[in-house]
Order: sequence, then structure tokens, then C-alpha cells
Amino acid sequence: QVQLVESGGGLVQAGGSLRLSCTTSGNIFSRSTMGWYRQAPGKQRELVATGSTGGSTNYADSVKDRFTISRDSAKNTVYLQMNSLKPEDTAVYYCTAQIKILTTVQTYWGQGTQVTVSS
Repeated sequence: QVQLVESGGGLVQAGGSLRLSCTTSGNIFSRSTMGWYRQAPGKQRELVATGSTGGSTNYADSVKDRFTISRDSAKNTVYLQMNSLKPEDTAVYYCTAQIKILTTVQTYWGQGTQVTVSS
């Protein structure tokens, strides 16, 4: 059973910062592209950021220059540093681990953590 354990969500005022954390087992972390998705009420789930094992990162246009994804291999943890938060960043944030196995990609999801940004 693959587990992704998230923490760090909460309530913050617009312009503030939060850091999300997601920890999984070393066997999963070392082989996975780690990422963060979010889902706001009434909206589809969307990609926020990903960070590969090789160090490359990818961000949604809406969070570029405000959010930073990083990996700590010693702790098997991926972080999402969120700065200059806006009310439209309010959503449940999900951590993901994507592993390519032969020709398929297996994606594992965390339970989600709520981020609420007040105006």
C-alpha cells in the first residue's frame, strides 16, 4: 500500500505564504516524479507543479514565480512553497507520485490538504 502523507495546509490571508509537505516511502520517492494538484469547489482538478527525479520542474502558469516545488531525498519529502497567495489559490491540494513502469504510468495520490486564502 503506497501512502503519501501531506501536511501544511491551513488558513492564510492574501499575500501570505504556506509550505505544504508530502512524505512517502523511499522506494516510491526515489523512482517518482512528485507533484501537486489542486481542486477548488466546483472546478476540475488541475496540475500545480511537478518535480522529477532528475531535477526538472514544471508549473502551471497561474502559479509561476509564486510557488516553488522542491525535493528532499534524505527525507523522502516533496515541498510546495507558496508565496504571494491569492484567494483564487483556495483549494484542496493533493500530492502525487508518478512512476513509469515499462509503458505505463502509475499515479498515487495523497488524501489532500485544504488551503484557504482569505481576502
